[in-house]
Amino acid sequence: MLAKKLKRYKKKKVVKKKTFRQMERHLKGVANHRRVEILFLIAEKKGISVDSISVILKCNFKTTSVHLLRLEQAGLVRKRNMGRMVLHELSPYGRHIHEFLQTFQYS
Repeated sequence: MLAKKLKRYKKKKVVKKKTFRQMERHLKGVANHRRVEILFLIAEKKGISVDSISVILKCNFKTTSVHLLRLEQAGLVRKRNMGRMVLHELSPYGRHIHEFLQTFQYS
């Protein structure tokens, strides 16, 4: 009987609002046209390396690496090691920002 009552009164998952500083961190991550390009490229090609990104965007390797570091610090990109290569993919927040930028692009 008690188990049935507990099932009925399950706790709802509480979704915390982001603080303004957290939102600022995410938005500063894409506060550069090159970072936005990199974000779109990673969304298109999941698991892409720094070399590939710099070749496709015709950008310096070091510059690309620094932009990727900023995107990772902002929580928009995840890095995954595969031997000597580092592969990049979007984090869940990165996917949300990418979707927002796509809709913003056509408005």
